[in-house]
Amino acid sequence: MVNALVQDEYLIRRKVLSLLGQKFHVYDSDHNLLLYTKQKAFKLKEDIRIYSDESMSEELLSIQARQMIDFSAAYDVIDVQEGKKVGALRRKGLRSILRDSWEFLDEHDNSIGKIEEDSMGMALLRRFLSNLIPQRFSASNNGTDLASFRQDFNPFIFRLRVQMASGADERIDPRLVLAGGILLAAIEGRQGD
Repeated sequence: MVNALVQDEYLIRRKVLSLLGQKFHVYDSDHNLLLYTKQKAFKLKEDIRIYSDESMSEELLSIQARQMIDFSAAYDVIDVQEGKKVGALRRKGLRSILRDSWEFLDEHDNSIGKIEEDSMGMALLRRFLSNLIPQRFSASNNGTDLASFRQDFNPFIFRLRVQMASGADERIDPRLVLAGGILLAAIEGRQGD
């Protein structure tokens, strides 16, 4: 059996026009559906659930904001099957105004890496000239690549490709990288909607 939470590559897909909360489909590199994700609508605190499929009968992970409306929000990533915290992601509030930046945290909230938008120049172009320029992010730890996140251009469907770097699973839990991709799609991805 394939462990959907531990892959080298994901494609996260979100329809832009969704009325009752955001829904994401997560595919493997062969375009097989691995996971289904639903973000509850009208919540002051982000609450994202990751399921094995669209039936939502088996919840695998949850991503929950620690506080309501927080500029430097931290999101706990919980493995529901194991009943334990995998780690967290924290948005770097002020730094993210001009260039999106996130921090990976381990289960004890120690920093173990970061996610940053590709370049300041491209980030400024996206914010002030056109949100049609796809976003790109890289994840690293002390200069060592962990993963890349690349948005495909499509005005109707948001698609984010997540690629783990070779050997990165020895330095970071792949579930945190997946959660990072889902948060980028849910939070940064709606800036252009």
